[in-house]
Amino acid sequence: MPYCQEKADKVLNFISLLTHAKGQWAGQRFQILDWQKELIEGAFGNVKEDGTRQYRTVYCEIPKKNGKSELAAAVALYMLTADGEAGPEVYSAAADRDQAGLVYGVASEMVRNNAVLSKYLKILDSRKRIINRRNNGFYQVLSSDVKTKHGLNPSCVVVDELHAQPNDELWRVLTSGTDYARKQQLVFVLTTAGVFNKESIWWRVREKARQIRDGIVKDDSFLPVLYIADPETDDPADEELWKRVNPSLGRIFTLEKIRQDYETARQDPVEFEDFKRYRLNIPIKSLSRWMPMDKWDNCASKIDVEALKGRPCYGGLDLSSKLDLSAFLRVFPPVSEGDRTVVLPSFYCPEDTIIERSRSDKVRYDIWAKDGLITATPGNVIDYAAIRNDILQTAKDYDLREVGFDPWGASQLATELQNDHGITMVEMRQGAKTMSEPAKDILVKVMQGQLVHGGHRVLRWCTDNLVMVPDANENIRPAKDKATDRIDGFVALILAWGRAMFFEPYDQVGIKVIE
Repeated sequence: MPYCQEKADKVLNFISLLTHAKGQWAGQRFQILDWQKELIEGAFGNVKEDGTRQYRTVYCEIPKKNGKSELAAAVALYMLTADGEAGPEVYSAAADRDQAGLVYGVASEMVRNNAVLSKYLKILDSRKRIINRRNNGFYQVLSSDVKTKHGLNPSCVVVDELHAQPNDELWRVLTSGTDYARKQQLVFVLTTAGVFNKESIWWRVREKARQIRDGIVKDDSFLPVLYIADPETDDPADEELWKRVNPSLGRIFTLEKIRQDYETARQDPVEFEDFKRYRLNIPIKSLSRWMPMDKWDNCASKIDVEALKGRPCYGGLDLSSKLDLSAFLRVFPPVSEGDRTVVLPSFYCPEDTIIERSRSDKVRYDIWAKDGLITATPGNVIDYAAIRNDILQTAKDYDLREVGFDPWGASQLATELQNDHGITMVEMRQGAKTMSEPAKDILVKVMQGQLVHGGHRVLRWCTDNLVMVPDANENIRPAKDKATDRIDGFVALILAWGRAMFFEPYDQVGIKVIE
């Protein structure tokens, strides 16, 4: 394909006449950074034989704070005023109206600060719309929550933070079916990394970009520009990596600023995930990826079960439906200085469905059962008698003080254990108020190396699947509906840990209810 520097320079010259809208350079002429110049030259300088743009889709994934919003606004204004399109329709698309309005806010400020543009562009802030009186075109904010999006005829779509789109509806509406109406429609995506989800539109577009970059897929109409780290091979602590994936380093922010962010983030697993995502464009497994698995794995020391005999312990019981995985966890608090908290897990699954479930879930329940990590109870539903017997055996072997249980599906078993066998059962609701403090304490103990779990593979799997969601008071709870897979083992651990933390002697035997 031929290259036309004149076409690229036309865009660069237009942008250079604009002013920055925010930050330390607010009100000053647009300072085009090297990476921005390369992106514009690639997007607008590459043309087809007929002189129209080669690329219809430009996908740039770049970490936050590198100046993408101002570049997106500048491109939107160029496409509205100087691209030569009759009746241009330029849309700023994002997940919601507020997000989409970020680029619009920058663009409108650029117009107000430019004497020429402000003469013939009309700004309608109430509608987040800019009208071009000269060519009968407009620039409009559009978000995924807009009810009616069909009937649009976009000449340019500027997509901000594609990863935040809740589905692919807006993307399909704006990118499909316009080839015949617009000779050189442009979809210009500027985004950071999102949450790993093979079904999301962001992940699908990102994977296409990566495969085109690597030569796996050929598409001459798609320009991939990826400032991303490789989670398998790159070290998040590598300063050379920081420089490579943050091309505005030294201009918009300093290396010292990233050092400070890194030092702060590495003390907190949630902040560290944010650092990797927003500074290095490493996708995270979930929005609330919570447990640092390297720290968890450091707590896999071998457990001397015989040495635990007679020691105080607390249980946690999370019963799924009778067709699924259930868990009973025992927590042994330290009894002397230098001791660590010990965790012993047990898991249960119906024997007759293990093979089928292993295939459907793509999780090796069958291997875990063979290795003794899961108790396969006879039949096609879980035999709660096996769980009851394990709890009773725990009471014989150890000083079992209390068992916290989720009342969903477990009330009958809890009543039997309480009334017939004298096991103190404590009903614990799975809410943030109940589960936040023990969950946070588990995290602290893991970070400090003060927990031992023996490297149990099923418990590790549950822990790695864990998603925590906060409430308005920053209390957290595990969210089964948002987790990538089963988390029953860790839920049971929280229940047991909560009893170990909050145990108080009492005189009257009875089931306690913890709201």
